[in-house]
Amino acid sequence: MSPAARGARVRARVPARRITRARVCAAICLLVLGIALLGPLLAQASPTEQVGAPFEGPGATLPLGTDFLGRDLAARVLHGGRLVLGVAAGATVLATALGLVGGVLLGLMSERAAEPVMRAVDLLAVFPSLLLLLLFATGAPGSDLAVLLAVGLACAPFSIRVIRTVTRQTAAGGYVRTARARGDSAWALARYDIWPNIAGTVLADAGLRFVAAVHLAATAGFLGLGRGAPAAHWGRMIRENLPGAALNPLPVLLPAALLTAFAVAVNLLADHAAARRAGPAGPSGAPHA
Repeated sequence: MSPAARGARVRARVPARRITRARVCAAICLLVLGIALLGPLLAQASPTEQVGAPFEGPGATLPLGTDFLGRDLAARVLHGGRLVLGVAAGATVLATALGLVGGVLLGLMSERAAEPVMRAVDLLAVFPSLLLLLLFATGAPGSDLAVLLAVGLACAPFSIRVIRTVTRQTAAGGYVRTARARGDSAWALARYDIWPNIAGTVLADAGLRFVAAVHLAATAGFLGLGRGAPAAHWGRMIRENLPGAALNPLPVLLPAALLTAFAVAVNLLADHAAARRAGPAGPSGAPHA
């Protein structure tokens, strides 16, 4: 077989590998989502009732053993994901919405007009995320909404900066200058010339923000912020069960593995979706009707 033919076969196999990887990531996402969303309906025991000694190993009646208070670990895992992923999803929607609106508007503004606003955005970006979480949690103790708002605001500046950059690159195209010359409004520019051409970047950025939001939502639970005990929370489960990890590591390993696998899978899926939207040759660089 000639080198050219072998190269063609290698190039043909690359999309297949990408599709396989995307399917594996989608399966992982669906599995973790199923556990988080349907887990409370599937649990056979109460997540707050003591059913055995602390840190019992897996057995016939307790398939995953018990946690540090002797509660059914399987029930705790099945109940603990909805809160983490729900807060992370809400924070991602907030951050992406702020990033899309703010980034596009700042990208269409002149450098001089946008500079003061970008300095404020940079100030929020360097503000420690954990300190922001603590400030919101102190103002509204036990509130999941406070955690959601804190996580969303912590992620938003990065979305604004990324989307502003890609907006400025898109706005430098000849078709956008032509639209401005014929008097199109800022809304028309954003709706028909900017948003369709940056959708792939926005999607990929949302995946990154979701990964960060999952991390921060789990960290909030680890620190005891938001809804308190005895509510099950994957982040809080890691902290609570660390002292007995040598006796039964599953109460620590399971929530950590679920959070990690879901975050990585979502990130890879977002990259795959962005690449598919951009096409084999990258962004089109042409206006969308």
